[in-house]
Amino acid sequence: MRSAVANNKLDAIIVKVEKNGILSDGLITELKELRELALKEVDPLVVKVLRLTYEYLEEREAFDVQAQFEEDEEENEYPIEIEDLDNLLYLLNLLKNAEHKINREEIKDYRTALKLELY
Repeated sequence: MRSAVANNKLDAIIVKVEKNGILSDGLITELKELRELALKEVDPLVVKVLRLTYEYLEEREAFDVQAQFEEDEEENEYPIEIEDLDNLLYLLNLLKNAEHKINREEIKDYRTALKLELY
């Protein structure tokens, strides 16, 4: 997120999730509002990930997306087991600096995983 308004909104969402969990009242509405701010920033990746995130939360009432992997010595990938709350918070924190190259790659991983789960 580039604008101060969007970052403030994202920070407020992160605090809300930390305090009340992934099923917080109004969380999906706030993610939709954040998506509108991302639309104004013209960042299609962030827009898509936010939409997929709130759709996933609406449909599953969880955030058990397997988007993080680790590699062994032979370069085999294994999903990292992570709690729903930590998983959502991790994604939201990636969005705070979505322009960073490594963050962007991880956001793309979330986009792919969410699309696979939803469609």
